[in-house]
Amino acid sequence: MPKICVLPNNLSNKIAAGEVVERPASVVKELLENALDAESTRIIVEVEKGGQSLIQVSDNGVGMSHADALFAIERYATSKISTDNDLFSITSLGFRGEALPSIASVSRFTLITRDASSDVGTEIIVDGGKIQSVSEVGAPAGTMISVKELFFNTPARKKFLKTVGTEMGHIADTVARLALGHPEVQFRLNHNNKAVKSWPLVSKHLDRAVDVLGKDVRQELQAIEYNRNGILISGWVCSPKVTRRTSRGVYIFVNGRFVRDRTIQHGVFKGFAQRLVKGQFPIAVVFLKVPFDQVDVNVHPAKNEVRFRSPHHIHEAVRGAVAQALYEADRARWGTDKGDSDMTIAQPSSVSEFVKADFGSRSSALPRHSPWPEGNSKNGETRYEPPYAVSPTSSRIEEQVSNREFESPSQTRQAQIFENRGFSSMRVLGQLHNTYILCESDTGLVLIDQHAAHERIYFEQLKRSHADHQSAAQKLLVPETIELNFSEAETLGRMAADLTSLGLEIEPFGKNTFVIKSVPALLSGRDVKPLIHEIVEKAAAEGYSPGLKDALDQCRMVMACHGALRANQALSQEQIRKLLEQLDACENPSHCPHGRPTWIRWDLATLEKSFKRII
Repeated sequence: MPKICVLPNNLSNKIAAGEVVERPASVVKELLENALDAESTRIIVEVEKGGQSLIQVSDNGVGMSHADALFAIERYATSKISTDNDLFSITSLGFRGEALPSIASVSRFTLITRDASSDVGTEIIVDGGKIQSVSEVGAPAGTMISVKELFFNTPARKKFLKTVGTEMGHIADTVARLALGHPEVQFRLNHNNKAVKSWPLVSKHLDRAVDVLGKDVRQELQAIEYNRNGILISGWVCSPKVTRRTSRGVYIFVNGRFVRDRTIQHGVFKGFAQRLVKGQFPIAVVFLKVPFDQVDVNVHPAKNEVRFRSPHHIHEAVRGAVAQALYEADRARWGTDKGDSDMTIAQPSSVSEFVKADFGSRSSALPRHSPWPEGNSKNGETRYEPPYAVSPTSSRIEEQVSNREFESPSQTRQAQIFENRGFSSMRVLGQLHNTYILCESDTGLVLIDQHAAHERIYFEQLKRSHADHQSAAQKLLVPETIELNFSEAETLGRMAADLTSLGLEIEPFGKNTFVIKSVPALLSGRDVKPLIHEIVEKAAAEGYSPGLKDALDQCRMVMACHGALRANQALSQEQIRKLLEQLDACENPSHCPHGRPTWIRWDLATLEKSFKRII
């Protein structure tokens, strides 16, 4: 008897389902893409228990005839490709012919459909991959697919599903992404018979983008426009003033398909070069159109990834388009209508609790030239060949660090270095670039990073206040509202009690909107919305369990960072003294909550050796 045999259809379908159907959101994605390919203008998604009990997608598309409906649940049956050439020039969202039979093999599946030329519709009921019944039914033109008890016959897959809120968050994100890419289609999402979100038809794509990204960013969006060498790029980038702590704010579409592509994403990040500090991520919506035969969308069963024939050219086109959009936004914002002359920009700084007086301004110069890479023109086309260089000083810098010409001390060595007298005992020399405080100690020169130090101070003050049940809160005269997406709103709802204990009082205000009633006293006068966004984004990305110490510390770290002094802020002698005294009161004054050193030291021996005073 041979050891190799052909797998039965029900088993091969379950294997295919493992590749295509990862979680309920995967089912929603496949069904929505089919509905869009069917030229639908209205799509309704009904979900129960985060998709584990029911997923139902109804559309008003072209529908299917009786014969086509039967073929649709067969493996590798599709109307979207028929030849080899079609496979390498995909123009539709769905094409593999695996989605419906794969979904039907791991659920209790019902398909009801009717095309405009038929008098009656067709209903097909499939249970775990086996057809139970085929009948004629009355139905409107279009298609409705119901998926009940997903993974009921594959318990090993079902146990890996997360909570109802988490799975529903993934579904809401999936619908939002597809709605962002198709403003000509009306979408509606319901959960447990309650409306979650509706995206009405819009005449301007920008309106749909604002609906998905949030109303707060409308004034910060700058359009992207690029059309060269067969590559068309459009969309929007958000001003560097509005950032995220993860890359989830970058939405990428290739020929109408939402994808996760590192080439394009890296191009977006490079377009923001020298505009964002480490740890900040931009908000961007990028629509890329290329000839269909220049991109392979058949890389992954779930069709989330693509491969370009010329990834370098795609990367450079995206980078240049984003950089150009930001450059033009800067010129418009500061009224640079005098050509490419230098201009200094003053950005007023806000101050924290005890720093309320004169601060200097932060200055920077606009780029003098367009950020497009230089290249060689030929026949009206430009070949971009960006230079790649290595800094000749980088190896020397690394060598200096490894030779420990300066050091960041541990907490246990602080008393020894400052001879038990603390930071406040040192003589203040001044500030370097309004960022580092220079002090003279008995052993040498000490530099203190004012932002990192103040971050540590605020973090420990927040921690002590919480431990003493005395978290000081400042009531807002005019409460502020903040709108989040579904998954972020779910996360914030779970965090509300913990945030209240930290002095941040937030209450639901209908659907995905919340009202902010009070903030920690340390953050009084600060813009609280970016703080909320950062806390929620981190919690959503890393997971949040109410009451856990590490989760609370993460919230305090974000609050401390937002409340602390910034670089490029001038301080008076009195303000510096206050900072040093508060640093003395910290349990761990040598590092900020993120682990960065708050101070470094050059001892006298190192300085004298550097000046050749010691041979």
